[in-house]
Amino acid sequence: MLVENKILPKEISNLYDDLIDNCYQKISSKEKKIIYQSLVIAYNGHDGQIRKSGEPYIHHPIEVARIVAKDIGLDYVSIASALLHDVVEDTDITLEDLNESVGKEISIIVDGLTKISTLKKNEDYSVQAENYRKMLLTLHNDIRVILIKLADRLHNMRTISFLSKSKQDQMASESLYIYSPLAHRVGLYNIKNELEDLSLKILESQKYNLIKKKIDQEFVNQEKYVDSFKSLVNESLDDQKIKYSIIGRSKSIYSIHNKIQNKNISFNEVYDRFAIRIIYKSIPKNEKFIAWKIYSIITDHFTPNPARLRDWITLPKTNGYEALHLTVVGPKNKWVEIQIRSERMNEIAEKGYAAHFGYKHTESQKSEVDLWLNKLQEVLNQDNEHAVDFVEDFKLNFYSKEIYVFTPNGDLISLKSGSTALDFAFHVHTDIGIKTRGARVNGKLVPLSHTLKSGDQVEIITSQSVKPNVNWLEFVETSKAKSKIKSSLNEDKKKISLDGKEILERKLKHLKIKLDDKVSGQMMKFFGINASNDLFFKIGNGSIDNKQIKSFANDYNSYLGYFKRRIGSNAKVDKITDSLNLLKFDKLVFGKEREMLKYSIASCCNPIPGDKVFGFVSVKEGIKVHKKDCPNSISLRSNYAYRIISAHWIDSENHEFNAKIELTGIDNIGLINKIASLISDSMNVNMNKISFEAHDGTFSGLISIEVKNKVILNKLLKRLISIDGIEKVYRK
Repeated sequence: MLVENKILPKEISNLYDDLIDNCYQKISSKEKKIIYQSLVIAYNGHDGQIRKSGEPYIHHPIEVARIVAKDIGLDYVSIASALLHDVVEDTDITLEDLNESVGKEISIIVDGLTKISTLKKNEDYSVQAENYRKMLLTLHNDIRVILIKLADRLHNMRTISFLSKSKQDQMASESLYIYSPLAHRVGLYNIKNELEDLSLKILESQKYNLIKKKIDQEFVNQEKYVDSFKSLVNESLDDQKIKYSIIGRSKSIYSIHNKIQNKNISFNEVYDRFAIRIIYKSIPKNEKFIAWKIYSIITDHFTPNPARLRDWITLPKTNGYEALHLTVVGPKNKWVEIQIRSERMNEIAEKGYAAHFGYKHTESQKSEVDLWLNKLQEVLNQDNEHAVDFVEDFKLNFYSKEIYVFTPNGDLISLKSGSTALDFAFHVHTDIGIKTRGARVNGKLVPLSHTLKSGDQVEIITSQSVKPNVNWLEFVETSKAKSKIKSSLNEDKKKISLDGKEILERKLKHLKIKLDDKVSGQMMKFFGINASNDLFFKIGNGSIDNKQIKSFANDYNSYLGYFKRRIGSNAKVDKITDSLNLLKFDKLVFGKEREMLKYSIASCCNPIPGDKVFGFVSVKEGIKVHKKDCPNSISLRSNYAYRIISAHWIDSENHEFNAKIELTGIDNIGLINKIASLISDSMNVNMNKISFEAHDGTFSGLISIEVKNKVILNKLLKRLISIDGIEKVYRK
């Protein structure tokens, strides 16, 4: 049983009052007591804990609870859970304690949040991706776990400045990679935009500041533009007795940055930098009628672009978003986007679909969020064994545009834009997808690769003799279809791989080589294969034949092959350099020590000298150098942060860094001259300072030098220790 101090310090008590005042939902007296009790437990549990910012840790859960209460608009259970979200992980408080003190519902949510934060490391997969998988799978249990986790991430991003730069980069990359798309998926657009902007501020600070400065400079002009728009339509809207408000909203800094990058245009060429939002009052049954009435009034005043009409009222997005979007030639002949929403639609857009429907309405209305969650969970029903693949496939569905097609019975189905007839088959049922032989679209026979468009009616033809082939992966778009096809193919591949491994063991044994992890690793490198299962599969299906296996064996047993393996292994770079003199220096240095290491340029972004870059340490390929804005940067930094190494371009001919060397030994005549001669003449190293002290026949010395790289420094240290009389040499 928890021993609870019922009296909170005045500062914390004031924060509690402010939290309650900012609740979006109405909180009863009984519910306030549970929130207060949760705060007392959290305060006592976190007592003495300090955040990186120097403030008491309790401020963090209170701020997370404020986001949950105000920005997302969740219920008292969620607010209490947010206050307690770290206590089980970071304090001596147990779930049993919470269950007894604040109830089972809150303890279950805290348990879900704790499990997300508790990792089981797996060497084969990315640790971060395993964490993401756990988080995504909690959608099966209670959506509030995800919503509180998003609030937790948002507050951490708001206070990110107190972390180290490498930790900032990792957290910002994670936010762009998984949390921002997840916020989009659950309809939290404001949180999505803030996470993206805060991440961009960390990863591309110059670009962020430049765009923000231009947006701030335009603010006054935008306000005037909205006023001029209002003056032209107010009278017509008032005549229709529509109760409404009109506001201007700038697009997020990140979305403007993306348009500039993706379309290779300037800031001024992004014409939809802000939108005008019309929010109207209506009872639910009249919402659609009034939206189209407003649309008619707007298009009476301004010329619309028909290609830019988006009707998300008739067919809402899968994340629950409803609105009518149109683009018109507005005042001053400028293109402007108009967003038409009812107050209910705006609440969903601002607070999220689950928050609006799931915990504040009747049971019949709750069924709507259940339908929405069922759609969301379809993506989770995948068989991917690899955590990174799981997350990547899940992400593919976040931002995808949708099409709407019909079954032969007239049922409406939503699919990702670009989906094919085969995607449709797997969407209907996995068994139908696996047995698909053909398809009819609008009554006509079409290939399985036929791309569907909204309004198509699709019929699938099946056969028991059909099974998936690898070519199917080339023309399916949905993650469900891809994962089911891969799963089916993997069953066949596993059988062939097992046979291939037995064949390889037998053939290598005949060639006097024992198959083990080291040999299979060298064989993968020899044939340019990334996984041992792929190697065994290629041998099993005959892609790698006897002649090629013998060729590998000859190379493996050769003297040259030995040194190739040595270079590719984890042997120290300076040892290989000293013995083989194969290390080629370029104009890149890595890590805090600014070492010149062997690397290769990543083909996905092809950085050149002067680009902002980082190194990615691959077990098989060594260091790969990527541009910081590489398309794969976010994924690599998020999933494999522990493999990222800082990298900087330098002029290897002229660049030098400072180092200090300490020496001790026996004081001999002429020793200082020998040391100075070795450094200046033999090694061509500049000395900035040299000082020696002698005492009773011994000496200690300090030398400050400039060297081009660590290898030269290490050679110098080795030569100094060989001088007669010097006992110890080390870098300070």
